[in-house]
Amino acid sequence: MLPPLIEDAAGSGQNARFLAKASDLAYLPADEGAAAFASELGLNARLISVDNTQAYIGQNDDHIVVAFRGTESPTTLEGLKDWLLTDAVNLLIIPQGRLGTDLVAAGVGAKFHQGFVGAFEEISTPLFAALKEETARRDRPIWVTGHSLGGAAAVICSWVMQRHFLSVHQVYTYGGPMVGNKLATAAYDKEFAGRIFRYVNAPDPVPMLPTISLIANEYVHCQRECLLGEAGGSQSALASFKAFASNSVNGLLQGTLKDDLWKLVTGRVTAHLMPSYHGLLEQLR
Repeated sequence: MLPPLIEDAAGSGQNARFLAKASDLAYLPADEGAAAFASELGLNARLISVDNTQAYIGQNDDHIVVAFRGTESPTTLEGLKDWLLTDAVNLLIIPQGRLGTDLVAAGVGAKFHQGFVGAFEEISTPLFAALKEETARRDRPIWVTGHSLGGAAAVICSWVMQRHFLSVHQVYTYGGPMVGNKLATAAYDKEFAGRIFRYVNAPDPVPMLPTISLIANEYVHCQRECLLGEAGGSQSALASFKAFASNSVNGLLQGTLKDDLWKLVTGRVTAHLMPSYHGLLEQLR
């Protein structure tokens, strides 16, 4: 069993490893996942699933953990091209619908990825009901985590939780994509100063997405990035994207460039997977 979470150790390696394991276990089916959360993390866990969005709520006497599942398959990026590349420009919108009021509180002009918001909206009602039930039973710090698209859901969730009087202690994501524009992420940086930790494997291309332009992307990350691996190395995703941009016109993704860039992304899928993150996190204190 992994060492437990440390409430007052923001961004510690021990917390990062614990929540990375929770993000990994979130890919398991309900019965297998509940057993693994208990044996490996000491958490009593239940799976909440609505359509294509799933999250585990794991809890013990000291902590509550919300761990979002990423894509249906934890070993591929199948089905993500439209969200991350093809339709990225059209999906960056001022939110509407049931969660619109909560997200509009980020400020005038704040835009979010419609796909990520919609995926979280599917599960928000039963998830919040379960969380309120847990906090009513015993008030404990709530940690929110996820890998890949689960990381995007974790970031969206953290903002909406605050609006529903569910206080977020800290947020940890692994290989998560960007979820909003500069105005949206500025609101996050103010609301969650020192409480969001985005772990990024340097060769992993997914944190560089969604993208509209390889030079001036409208999507932006919130703080703070915790880089794993060699930042400036030739194998880093940033170096690869810069090299790719040199072959484009003004950095814009047009025509077959989107297909070519997606081949680059899928060719680096190993760097995006949880085993790569676990290995790098073991090197942290």
